[in-house]
Amino acid sequence: MRKKILSIAIFAFTFLNVNSQTPIYLDESKPIEERVTDALSRMTLQEKVKLCHAQSKFSSYGVSRLGIPELWMSDGPHGVRAEINWNNWNYAGWTNDSITVFPALTCLAATWNPDMAAKYGKAIGEEALYREKDVILGPGVNIYRTPLNGRNFEYMGEDPYLASVMCVPYIKELQKNGVAACVKHYALNNQEQWRGHINVELSDRALHEIYLPAFKAAVEEGGAWSIMGSYNKIRGQHACHNDLMLNKILKNDWKFDGAVITDWGGCHDTKEAALNGLDIEMGSYTNGLTSESAFTFDDYFLARPYLEMIQKGEVSESTVNEKAARILRLIFRTAMKRNKPFGSVATKEHYDVAREIAGEGIVLLKNEKRGNKLPSILPIDGEKYKKILVVGDNAVRMLNQGGGSSELKAKDMISPLQGMRELYGEKIEFAQGYMVGRPMYGREDKIDKNVEDSLRAEAVAMAKEADLIVMFGGLNKNHLQDCEGGDRTSYSLPFGQNELIESLTAVNRNFVLVLLSGNAVEMPWVAKVPAIVQGWYAGSMEDML
Repeated sequence: MRKKILSIAIFAFTFLNVNSQTPIYLDESKPIEERVTDALSRMTLQEKVKLCHAQSKFSSYGVSRLGIPELWMSDGPHGVRAEINWNNWNYAGWTNDSITVFPALTCLAATWNPDMAAKYGKAIGEEALYREKDVILGPGVNIYRTPLNGRNFEYMGEDPYLASVMCVPYIKELQKNGVAACVKHYALNNQEQWRGHINVELSDRALHEIYLPAFKAAVEEGGAWSIMGSYNKIRGQHACHNDLMLNKILKNDWKFDGAVITDWGGCHDTKEAALNGLDIEMGSYTNGLTSESAFTFDDYFLARPYLEMIQKGEVSESTVNEKAARILRLIFRTAMKRNKPFGSVATKEHYDVAREIAGEGIVLLKNEKRGNKLPSILPIDGEKYKKILVVGDNAVRMLNQGGGSSELKAKDMISPLQGMRELYGEKIEFAQGYMVGRPMYGREDKIDKNVEDSLRAEAVAMAKEADLIVMFGGLNKNHLQDCEGGDRTSYSLPFGQNELIESLTAVNRNFVLVLLSGNAVEMPWVAKVPAIVQGWYAGSMEDML
């Protein structure tokens, strides 16, 4: 509907133009730089400044007087997030915003297959287009430097070259839909604890050889139309208005012609934001995810305070001209691009893409032979076993839930237990084995010890009677696990899983462990477990596991 209103507005503006000629900025046959220059020449200072900050939680201003539309953004990078209210963090409760949950980017990276990245970008772009989003906040290409970082599951691993190769086709195919990639989080977002003020110091060599290659490839090879700054400081300046990172490296050295967007609440100073390369300020005066303040959008650093600084001559009007030009370029490439394909959401084709990527991303970590008489367990021979016991909360947990801003509202989710039952039918029995609480931002799970012991005892008793055990364990997207806003406090598996694995392998050596996580975990029991699979977070098609 928003796009239809925009088309009517543009037609009306063109028809009523006193010169009865289409303005250059509305003419898509003209070079984009001519259109940008023409639009800028028609805008007031107030309109230019207004482009530079949010008008709602996930949109920024256009220029309605000129028929230039606003920008609508959505969290990614694993799917298009459910609709959020205009000016608070509650879900809007729509009934038509369910989507395909694609595998986590750690899973995509584990395919080592650029063709999978291209399919991923194309499919998520089609879903974003269907949902009328102009900017998808992804992909994430921060480099995984510690397994305790809460947001590692959103990124493409620890290898700068791998992330560089994999992000390019994702971006290219996404943007063919007229939806901008917003590559994040630029840069050095290696922890969630103290993320809003920690100061990162590092050598030039580490910066350019480890942390920047994927972002550089995203810009120079992928042609990314927008970049999201990270929360942390880099050498004393916040990354969202950092002279070295934005002016000197991104815009000068790499010739980036798109717009720099803050992470939500990532702007801290009007003058630095004016001078140091920030273009669009989102989410200020919040904590970036949950809480709200009394400030209005006109109170943002790049709103009224910025306008007043220009009017007083404290910063040059040329700063806002440059920002507005970049934002107009982004609008013309996305919201104002009329010749775009049709979008689609939660289709068989998208489910097939999710399934294929999940399948290619699975990593076999261990599959030992157990002597001459007992070959390796995997692949499972369904004819061989009469009773297969599936164990674990992750066998039934919907792992699209939780995780912070990457939480997704799935149209369909197929759990590992469902998949096992489809394959092996009545041979499957289930024991929960361990329990976790409901995913909730900012809360650490505490499970009663008696409940934990009871669940473990039940699983062990059933394991004694089973021919094969398949345990789905690992992490989930609760606070202090794979979740925005908090880092893991332990390298160990949570919720008594280590004790459960030890107990199960003590009574039955026919044991397969499937780890669902975006992070590595400690494995003190590795010698006792004959088969281990890293399954990541597989998205809507968890049954691939």
